[in-house]
Amino acid sequence: KDDFVSLSCEEDDSSAGWTLRRNTSKQQRTQCGDGWGKPAGFSCNISYIDPLESGVYWCESREGPISNMVNLTVTGGSVILQSPVLPVMEGDDVTLLCKTKTTPSNLPAAFYKDGSLIRKQPTGHMTIQHVSRSDEGLYKCDISGHGESPSSWITVTGEELHSDFTSDFIHILISSGAILSTEKPTTTPSPTTSAPPSSSVLSPDSSSLQFVFRVVLHLVVFCPYFISTVLMVSLYRCRAKGNYMHASMVKTPLDEAEQGLNNDYEDVTIEHHF
Repeated sequence: KDDFVSLSCEEDDSSAGWTLRRNTSKQQRTQCGDGWGKPAGFSCNISYIDPLESGVYWCESREGPISNMVNLTVTGGSVILQSPVLPVMEGDDVTLLCKTKTTPSNLPAAFYKDGSLIRKQPTGHMTIQHVSRSDEGLYKCDISGHGESPSSWITVTGEELHSDFTSDFIHILISSGAILSTEKPTTTPSPTTSAPPSSSVLSPDSSSLQFVFRVVLHLVVFCPYFISTVLMVSLYRCRAKGNYMHASMVKTPLDEAEQGLNNDYEDVTIEHHF
């Protein structure tokens, strides 16, 4: 309560085109400067923030996409739980700090998750190592003699997956003798920290173009084999049919000659002399 808060929207070191909006118990889908906050360049400053300004805040672009929603809790008490506002990547370490405004921040504190006691820490801070999806939930802390803090929700997200075309090929042998090669996409987890660009790693766009080019190339190689096979089969069938017709034509005169002899035999009469 009564603290100064500054919020900003950024994307690739640029804040142009983004608007900060919020939903609270008293206002719905209002933007900075519309009865709350003061726009200052690419930021929105809130002086003397009030508990009624607790709510969901997010950034929205002119084209429509929005950022992750952030829960902002403003407390009027003296105990505060400092926790990550943005979603936490699975496998990272998370530190929670329980402190008061008027006393040193290293007082003993008890930490709770979803209403159940996790542990008591003598110095007022707790670290959750290698967080997983099971660590996602509602957290709060309590300092004896000062009270407890408002609850804060911690979101845990999994590692993003991306398809990387490797040099592993699946070779399929075609009956005509051609070999069609297709690349097998493998799914690999991306690291939590950004790595410097490497010339040996292809971008997703170039990998896709290379894959399409390979498929077209193999189709071009395969088509002549297929067409030549069809032509050979057709020629073979035509040749076999021609031989059969020739044999029939040769045999026809013989049949006619035999038929003529039979007719001659029928015309012969037998004479007997006594």
